[in-house]
Parts: sequence; C-alpha cells; structure tokens
Amino acid sequence: GAGWYEHEWRAYGYGFPRAGERIAALDEGVQIMKQAWETGEATLDGRYYQVDGARVYPRPLQSPRIPLWIAGGGEKKTLRIVAQYGDYANLSGEPETFAHKSAVLEGHCRDVGRDFGEITRSANFNVVIGETEAEVADRLRWIEQHLAAVVSPTKLAEEVEMWRSGPLVGTSEKIVETLTRLRGLGMTYAITYFQEAAYDRSGIELFEREVVPALR
Repeated sequence: GAGWYEHEWRAYGYGFPRAGERIAALDEGVQIMKQAWETGEATLDGRYYQVDGARVYPRPLQSPRIPLWIAGGGEKKTLRIVAQYGDYANLSGEPETFAHKSAVLEGHCRDVGRDFGEITRSANFNVVIGETEAEVADRLRWIEQHLAAVVSPTKLAEEVEMWRSGPLVGTSEKIVETLTRLRGLGMTYAITYFQEAAYDRSGIELFEREVVPALR
C-alpha cells in the first residue's frame, strides 16, 4: 500500500509525504518488484526510484512471480495501480463499501484491458464472536478493559466503537450471514483478527467450528 500510518513514517525518520507522492512511489515500487520477481532484474528511471539492471536472485519459486497484494481503496489512483499490477486487492469489509470499491476497480480493469476476474478481492475483519449476544457483549467489555490500560480515554472510545460496529461482530449465525453476503459480492479471502487471541482461543475455536464449515 501507499502507507497511511503517519507515526511509522516519522518514527523511522522518513517524514510524511503527501498522499499523492506516496501513491506515486507505490506505483514505481510495484513496477520494480514486478520486473525483479518475473525476470530477476529491474530497470526504472522514475521520479522516486532509479534502478539500472538491479539483480534479484535467487528468483521466486512462484510462477511467474510472487503475487502482488496491493491494499488501499483510493478510487482514482490506488485502485488503478491494482488494476494494472495487482493479483490481490484488499478492500473495505463493509458490504456496501466493498461493492462500491469493487465496481470502481472493475472500471479501471476495463480501462487498462485487464481481466477483472484475475484479481482476488480480500478484506480485513476484527472478529468478536459469541454463541449468544450476551457472550459477544462480554467479549466487547473485555476488549474495552484491556485497551483502557494502554490508551487515552478519547482513543479508547474510538477503539471500542470501531470494535462494536464492525461487520463481523455478533453470533456465529450473524457472521456467517455477513460473510455469505460478502462472498456474493466477490470477496473470497477474509483476513480475520481476534483481539483476545493471545489470552483466550475460544473465539477462534468457535469461528473454526461454526463459521468456516458453513462457508465451505
């Protein structure tokens, strides 16, 4: 992706270029990696990167190269880069937004002559699952208590609301329903995150036991 997290940029001394510059650098970087992985060599005289016969050996085992997974939903530039070079696109997990971004990506694919069906569309999800709504509420309370020790009250309120309002928060049945709907919209790769996983595996086990089989 183009790098959205300002703290990481500044923490390592890179400053924080404006979005247009970050996206343009992404475009050039993807071109370099694509060449290098496909041929073992890359040449590009770009604005941000200049390489001249840079060699990358041994070559990847994957053919024709390591898949390029490009994240971001910028409709004018980032999704066009996905259409040109991406094998995977990582989009929003909200069904309405996912459908909209998919339609934009499909339009870019038509413009650049790319088969839209070649691109796997994925989404990230924070999962809060329970056998009952009461159990879901208990997990949300645990998340709030866990975060309260490490973030400010303002940030805590933002984080808790983000967790509560996520598309994969609820009982197994609700989560299956949401993922089935997203699959119908073309999302075939779900990246799931369980906040309590380091302390409690029961949420993951419930997801594995009741959600995954229902989607097979």
